[in-house]
Amino acid sequence: MTLTRAIGKSAAWIVGIVAVLIAAAGVFLFTFDWNRAKPWVNEQVSAALGRPFAINGDLKVGWRRPDGETGWRAWVPWPSFSATQLEIGNPDWAKTPKFVTLDAAHFDLAILPLLAHEIVIPSIDVVNPAVDLERLADGRNTWTFQFKQSSQPSPWKVRLDSFGFAKGTVTYRDAITKADLTVAIDTLGQPIPLGDVLKEQEQTSRAASAQRVGKHGAAQLSAKANAEAASSASAAQAASAASPAGASTASSVASASSGASVSSASTASAASGASAAAAPAKPSGPTYAFGLKVDGRYKNVPISGTGKLGGVLAIQDASRPFPLQADVKAGDTRLAIVGTLTDPMHLAAIDLRLWLQGTSMSHLYQLTGITLPDTPPYATEGRLIGNFKRRASTFRYENFNGRVGGSDLGGTLVYEQREPRPKLSGELVSNLLQFSDLAPVIGADTAASKAKRGDTTHQPSTRVLPVETFRTDRWRALDTDVKFTGRKLVKSANLPITNLYTHIVMQDGVLSLEPLQFGVAGGTLATTARLDGSGTPLKGRFTVAARHLKLKQLFPTQKVMQSALGEINGDASLSATGNSPAALAATSNGEVKALVTDGRISRLLMEAAGLNVANVVYEKLFGNNDVKINCAAIDFVATNGILDPKVFALDTDDALINVDGPISLRDETLDLKIHPHTKGFRIFSLRSPLYAKGTFKNPNVGVDATALALRAGAMVGLGLINPFAALIPLIAPSNNRDVPCSELFGQMNAKAAQRAAAKAGK
Repeated sequence: MTLTRAIGKSAAWIVGIVAVLIAAAGVFLFTFDWNRAKPWVNEQVSAALGRPFAINGDLKVGWRRPDGETGWRAWVPWPSFSATQLEIGNPDWAKTPKFVTLDAAHFDLAILPLLAHEIVIPSIDVVNPAVDLERLADGRNTWTFQFKQSSQPSPWKVRLDSFGFAKGTVTYRDAITKADLTVAIDTLGQPIPLGDVLKEQEQTSRAASAQRVGKHGAAQLSAKANAEAASSASAAQAASAASPAGASTASSVASASSGASVSSASTASAASGASAAAAPAKPSGPTYAFGLKVDGRYKNVPISGTGKLGGVLAIQDASRPFPLQADVKAGDTRLAIVGTLTDPMHLAAIDLRLWLQGTSMSHLYQLTGITLPDTPPYATEGRLIGNFKRRASTFRYENFNGRVGGSDLGGTLVYEQREPRPKLSGELVSNLLQFSDLAPVIGADTAASKAKRGDTTHQPSTRVLPVETFRTDRWRALDTDVKFTGRKLVKSANLPITNLYTHIVMQDGVLSLEPLQFGVAGGTLATTARLDGSGTPLKGRFTVAARHLKLKQLFPTQKVMQSALGEINGDASLSATGNSPAALAATSNGEVKALVTDGRISRLLMEAAGLNVANVVYEKLFGNNDVKINCAAIDFVATNGILDPKVFALDTDDALINVDGPISLRDETLDLKIHPHTKGFRIFSLRSPLYAKGTFKNPNVGVDATALALRAGAMVGLGLINPFAALIPLIAPSNNRDVPCSELFGQMNAKAAQRAAAKAGK
């Protein structure tokens, strides 16, 4: 045998042996009962997870040609694994023994990447998953696995491209958030385009808004949202016409401006809140394949709702949007969303249309930890954009429109997760703000309103000042930096307040409104307020400056005032401690002063102003006659909740009237004496002083018949001249024009000088 022949014969044997081995391997792989490998697989997976794992059904392995491969790679088959009745156990401390159970699971494995130490699984499909999630008060949870540690980093990498699932259930129990929820998932029968879901949700949510803020309010809210959607569509069309990129660019612009995902025009419609007039969804856009139903409790609030999800969860392609929809009731709050989730494996971002309705915005605190004031029933809709980062997530409620009671509200709010406290910032605008809608903010709304928003605070029937306490514990949960503009505030149809502006800042439990200013009756009212709730009791500091409030405009429906040329100017500076408006008033210290010049009053005016005590006093002093007011001067000193008048005087053509006695803000009582003094030889019917006593709620006014009124104001000059000095800056705060009060002060100065000289000459 020659060497060549021997080599050839050996090669033939080798080839034959390899062929036999391949054939044997093929026969083995295709005929082997893989159930025999289950004990080994169960053991290895259990060791890797640190949890019990078991395949209780069949384990099968098949082979098929790969999808999406070309050339010779298309001829390298992929193993296809399937198993039934799988389960993963829970830790010993868990309430239930199983973390996950599956009726079936199927996945393929790409062979060639194994040569590069990469495990590539194109997709995993599971059937009827049941997942049990639980967290204890100490932070232990069932979804964190203790994987087997190795001293050396593994050279292997794992890549999972997509995850598909059929109907199943998820239960969630959390001792920290006091949650106990069950979510059931089922197929919808056929895919539903995102645009169709949007239209349906829009109709449902706007009907819910009508239940909260009335049909008229909901109609105005819808009209504004639709107008903005139309504006966004116009912007998209303009961008499309100007750009060579064409319609795809228009879709992106519509997405960016209206709040949609860039995936399709249907998503743009979803985030813009457009109605049926918006562009229809493209068939290639995101579709919903699964419906879900949720029931249970979260933070002890009952939860119920429905939703929809996409059918395939794209994991590696972060730009592939995963559609979401939910309509959930949490107590008396209702929330609905339609939109997409980007990179769901890492919860990278959300882009949603959000509708929100509720009885009071303050109820959101229990669910979200965001501190908002008590309000009337409200409804909002807008675009919610969220970016998730560990302990640094941000959420932006962009260009939302809303109704709060009878008022409109819109703007943008940004929530930032940060240390040591999250922060809420933004700008809000109201074109028409009803004054009555502000009453719940300080607890001054009616008992019926309190009951409707779930406030159990009882306002005593004998008290006027609100006793509802500030929730200062919530102030330390969130920092705030919000600017608010109210273009028109209406207390009554004839007295609009314009250009309301305030900057609300809350930092570590300290709330400040600096400034709080607005225009009223041709003048301005500028206020600053600082409430320090970082300790107990709360500490407050307030300043008020009223300038050039025109009497004619202040009482536009009163004929008696139409000839009045005067105005009101005033200042106040107070500090106090207490955890409610009533408690702050009861401890207030500072000064309140004001001047009223060149006005006219009548009994009807007193009634219209709601001044019950003043109305009775007026009737006893002047009867039904109209009276010209030359000057009214007030200067109160507040000491521990007691207002003592340094000056309380009214100068008319017929008489000079001064008032003395304390007003107690502690127990809401007054003990005033009103002294009328005739001028010269003018006839003035009432000679005896009046008294005003009792409580703010039930005052009593009468004639003090035991004392005689001083004639012609003989003693008033000496009593008032020094206190009047504090009011001189209010005579002409911004001009040098003479007003009647300067004449009054001059007369009193002259009288005081005469009496001082007479006394010195004795």
